[in-house]
Amino acid sequence: MTASIPVLGNMVAPELLLEPGVDTAVKKRLADVALNAAKSQGATYTDVRIGRYLQQFMFTREQKVQNIVNAESYGVGIRVIVDGTWGFAATSDVTPDAIAKCAQTAVAIAKANARVQTEPVVLAPQKGVGEVSWKTPIQKNAFEIPVQQKVDLLMKVNSEAMKNGGAFVTSNLFFVNEQKYFASTDGSYIDQDIHRIWPTFTVSAVDRVTGKFKTRDAISSPMGMGYEYLDGLTTEKIPAPNGLVGYRNSYDMVEDATLAAKQVKEKLTAKTVQPGKYDLVLDPNHLGLTIHESVGHPTELDRVLGYEANYAGTSFATLDKWKTKSFKYGSPLVNIVADKKQPHTLGAVGYDDEGVPSKEWNLIKDGVLVNYQAIRDQVAIIGEKESHGCCYADNWNSVQFQRMPNVSLKAGSEKRSVFDMIKGVEKGIYIIGRGSYSIDQQRYNFQFGGQLFYEIKNGEITGMLDDVAYQSNTQEFWNSCAQLCDKDDYRMFGSFFDGKGQPSQVSAVSHGSPTTRFNGVNVINTGRKI
Repeated sequence: MTASIPVLGNMVAPELLLEPGVDTAVKKRLADVALNAAKSQGATYTDVRIGRYLQQFMFTREQKVQNIVNAESYGVGIRVIVDGTWGFAATSDVTPDAIAKCAQTAVAIAKANARVQTEPVVLAPQKGVGEVSWKTPIQKNAFEIPVQQKVDLLMKVNSEAMKNGGAFVTSNLFFVNEQKYFASTDGSYIDQDIHRIWPTFTVSAVDRVTGKFKTRDAISSPMGMGYEYLDGLTTEKIPAPNGLVGYRNSYDMVEDATLAAKQVKEKLTAKTVQPGKYDLVLDPNHLGLTIHESVGHPTELDRVLGYEANYAGTSFATLDKWKTKSFKYGSPLVNIVADKKQPHTLGAVGYDDEGVPSKEWNLIKDGVLVNYQAIRDQVAIIGEKESHGCCYADNWNSVQFQRMPNVSLKAGSEKRSVFDMIKGVEKGIYIIGRGSYSIDQQRYNFQFGGQLFYEIKNGEITGMLDDVAYQSNTQEFWNSCAQLCDKDDYRMFGSFFDGKGQPSQVSAVSHGSPTTRFNGVNVINTGRKI
């Protein structure tokens, strides 16, 4: 996972983000130009993506707006198979002549690649779906909300944080709209309109005497939603210990910033943790990152096969472990699914970038590794005949490849709240929010921090802790999973900017889970001087 913030397009005036895209009938005619041109040059398979990608990013600090980015990118990417080999080309000149020339270039690249490729590409069959469309089910298009209204929200966030003890505060809004048209020689013509939103902030407090400072980031999750995520139309709040609030399908940014300012002051005087073994109660806004790094990445089939070794590492979850059908990835409570369908998630789409309909499948069933994430030219390796539908490109000029879908831990079947869970813990730590992390190249040995840490003694929270991180390895950690809250506690974590590939691309992905307990995990003190 990466923290970079890529801007994929040219800077434009904000009102241009509201201009309608090209008519679907026109895109179909343009796509057919590419399909026919590639076929005439010898392509046995072709897919075309006509994409318009819109971004609005807003950055503030204290009472100043630092930057507002409005970006648009529009063009065509064409992928072909010739002589059993992939070729790809793209152009920003969206005219029939330029598209035909681009298709010819893709074919020429495939023919050149065929001279050195030793094994032909084998695509899993995919029945064409005809002319279809899919849209993120939003109530309010974030791009239609006036810039001033969004700036006013951020200014209120910053003001309330400062009033309640924050010395410094930054706040940001990220909005993305992908207008994607896909066509292929399989007989698919798919028009999709995808929206995503991410509000976030960081509040800092300073002890002027000692110079010590602490921060607390937003306990928010990016979502596949419109502006209704921020205006209370979809309010769902889940009570949590110590006055905390869990947000689901809505987010009160001002409320969270106000609480963050109070908590960050408390962090300045929080007791430092004593290293040792603890039972960990992990909030979904924290556990999502652990899922992402220790389950999401190691079950990507291209990592398992070593294709990502140079840039992002491989995986300990090798094919020999999967083939046994008995490798204990976690305890029997651990059921982890991959999907592109959960409502409001970042990964939710109707079809992936190979035209495969969205679906859900098991990665870990009753603690056992049962599958990977694979696309059309990979699934034959694991004996399957149908793509999982997790192919994605971050822009029209990027070639699509296997990307992480939503990867989520299923909720427990027994009725249990986080309050119930904490009552059963004698010596533990309740952890909320994403913090620093480190994990090795095989996604096995790791260390995770967090935003907030609360000590649990004899079933009660006794106060805030600081300098907390836990260390484990993936198999040991997931086998220590001892208890799950139920579906009423299930919430999302996510990232807009998960990096992978060379050249690097980013993708957006969500991870759902309930609050979960892990027993006997090693906790270290990150504040100790060596």
